[in-house]
Amino acid sequence: MRFMIIVPASGETEQGLSGSEQQFADMQAYNEEMLKAGVFVDGQGLHPSAKGARVTYEEGDWVVTDGPFAEAKELIAGFSIIEVSSREEAIEWVKKWPTSCVPDPGQALELRQVYSPEDFADVLTPEMLEREEQMRAEAARNAAQG
Repeated sequence: MRFMIIVPASGETEQGLSGSEQQFADMQAYNEEMLKAGVFVDGQGLHPSAKGARVTYEEGDWVVTDGPFAEAKELIAGFSIIEVSSREEAIEWVKKWPTSCVPDPGQALELRQVYSPEDFADVLTPEMLEREEQMRAEAARNAAQG
């Protein structure tokens, strides 16, 4: 099972402040611990919403709204993806999150399970499932090649 740990944005991340050397060291140690345990898939920080855009489909056309976006508490500053055997195991990994990298008071790290093709086995044809697997393998190869 794959889970995404979603890190909410804060005033600092929306200003483009990236954190301290200690925070980077703590996060790197956490990621290394997950890597050694075989659960780390990926993790990245995101640029502020000022560098982003929202693209919505309205009345038959695509509408682009450039950032920044008003409510920082509704934005994402980063994410980690882990692969574990259960929701409980995922929660245990979240509880190990470096305290120096905890979001602002009152904000929570969010844990969400990532769908897998098997979750849609009742609507995907065997050919579609096979193609999904091929695309994942191709994406992994592309990522490995950098």
